[in-house]
Amino acid sequence: MSSPEERVRLHRGRTLEAMEAGSAMLLFGAHHHLRNNDSEYRYRQHSDVLYTTGWTWPEVAVLLRPGAEQPTVMFVQPKDPEREVWTGLRPGPEGATSDFGADEAFPYGELGERLPALLQGIHTLYYAVAEDADRDALVMGAIRKARRTARRNGLAVPDAFIHPGRILHEQRLVKSEEELELLRRAAAITVEAHTAAMRRAAPGVGEHELEALIEYTFRSQGGNGPGYGTIVGSGPNACVLHYVDNDRTLEDGDLVLVDAGCEFGWYTADVTRTFPASGRFTEPQRALYQLVLDSQRAAIELARAGRRFSELQDAVVKVLTQGLVDLGILTGRVQDLIADQAYKRFYMHNVGHWLGLDVHDTGAYHVAGESRELRPGMVLTIEPGLYLAPDDEEVPEVFRGIGVRIEDDVLVTDGDPDVLTGALASSVEEIEALTSAG
Repeated sequence: MSSPEERVRLHRGRTLEAMEAGSAMLLFGAHHHLRNNDSEYRYRQHSDVLYTTGWTWPEVAVLLRPGAEQPTVMFVQPKDPEREVWTGLRPGPEGATSDFGADEAFPYGELGERLPALLQGIHTLYYAVAEDADRDALVMGAIRKARRTARRNGLAVPDAFIHPGRILHEQRLVKSEEELELLRRAAAITVEAHTAAMRRAAPGVGEHELEALIEYTFRSQGGNGPGYGTIVGSGPNACVLHYVDNDRTLEDGDLVLVDAGCEFGWYTADVTRTFPASGRFTEPQRALYQLVLDSQRAAIELARAGRRFSELQDAVVKVLTQGLVDLGILTGRVQDLIADQAYKRFYMHNVGHWLGLDVHDTGAYHVAGESRELRPGMVLTIEPGLYLAPDDEEVPEVFRGIGVRIEDDVLVTDGDPDVLTGALASSVEEIEALTSAG
């Protein structure tokens, strides 16, 4: 496996090659966010900065200029012994050039002063306009200054703006072998964490205990931690798609929906399993679980190069709608129910999303007005679900309050789909074997 430095150098090189002559790309790091008083949330760098530099500290800007004598210029936190006592060592500009591939590096506070000269000769700037007012003001001020000088020397200044995602986010959509190794490790740790939670679950156990066990497993196995907020929803909480309180106690007869993914090397897995707290599905639970599993398997089978993303959703909708009719939850002709989107009452999200540095990773789902064609190297989640509200009196009583989601991470290849999280129990028999053994 290549080193992190080699990986981001390749990413940066591809980005520079994709940019047109006379353009530049300006990326900013993520902001630090206050949690309360003077305590901040644990810092996580903007994924575009991670992708192109590997830099993990706050207060950073990256300027990429293809064809320039110094194509990569970074502005970073300077060394500061007094602050480093409190927040840890900083690489500083010296570290940016020696360890992170910058051709030139300066203190972050000098960005406004140096940017006007760096933008001269540039006609197109890849920059995320209108996402941060303070940064917009800094960039526009630098362009105004550059324009005054340009009148004298005849050099271009940026007069066209393009979001960096036009290049970067399309590149991030197709993973390199080095990125896939990180995703495989994230998936393997996630499988271990979900397995531990299934074995631990039982009536009387708190949702928070399962959350703690899952996140302990992530960190103990070398992961960065959770790639997103861990969801442990038992009983009626399983019907809340983004439930994160995790403060209920599991009861006999509950289903437990766990949606959790480990981030490893800044790449995250994203997995959901639903299992019985008491070790055995009831018949209504089993019926809905099997229906969701059948729909997921139908979609995974279609996750192949040359198929379109929308085909996966269509397959899920067809299987779920037919099953809901068979179970007496929906009434009518399947094709009419699909046309009317009757299924959305119980399945209100999409089949999945791209996966990588972000849990909902970058890349468009439609290109030129059509659903995107899948290509080898794309990684996506496939996560159908059914959520029957506890108070929905139009649903047969035995199904009320049941929430089921099953999610796996799938790599599109030149051949069969590669389910990166396929080692995790998913069939009724596998799930029951794990939960009853706990």
